[in-house]
Amino acid sequence: MNATVQQLYGNIDIYLFDQLLKGRFDNCKTILDAGCGGGRNLVYFLQKDFKVYGIDPNTNAIAEVQFLSKALGSDNPAANFVNCPAEDMPFEDVKFDLVISSAVLHFAADSNHFDAMLRSMWRVLKPSGYLFARLASDIGIEGRVIPLGNSRYKLPDGSERFLVNEQILLEYTEELNGELFEPIKTTNVQNLRCMTTWCLRKK
Repeated sequence: MNATVQQLYGNIDIYLFDQLLKGRFDNCKTILDAGCGGGRNLVYFLQKDFKVYGIDPNTNAIAEVQFLSKALGSDNPAANFVNCPAEDMPFEDVKFDLVISSAVLHFAADSNHFDAMLRSMWRVLKPSGYLFARLASDIGIEGRVIPLGNSRYKLPDGSERFLVNEQILLEYTEELNGELFEPIKTTNVQNLRCMTTWCLRKK
């Protein structure tokens, strides 16, 4: 990758990068990465005029993203990055213009946990705000996954994940009073696993 592009965007999720190229989030001011890890999806936002927040249950990840924020010269306070689970965030309602959830929701222990995480993210999202979610699904590999109970499955790659399908995502879209701002898209990785991009706007 071109060094300038690498410096500007870091190791960003390619589907989030796609949304940035489309200018989808240009008018967003406050960003939350719910499950930020070390901040790989926040490099662009930290270097631009965004108020950036992140949560992660891993204390080391929070330390990493705080270091990244400082290293990039961001004005975001270290306190914006909080060690907590997605289902129990300390932020007030309708605070964020954009909530990013990349490779987080499929770690749900069961359907109740998934619901709690998702509704917590939705709670802090402003009306007309965006939820960008990437999560594992069984779309395209329905016959290759092994049910383990509680909506968790063993995938052909050997991992165990909470999996959704298109019906579940569309039902949640309606129930949350959201609307798709992109069609549901799924990447099939050689029939070993599938990752789905679910892009919602809050009505």
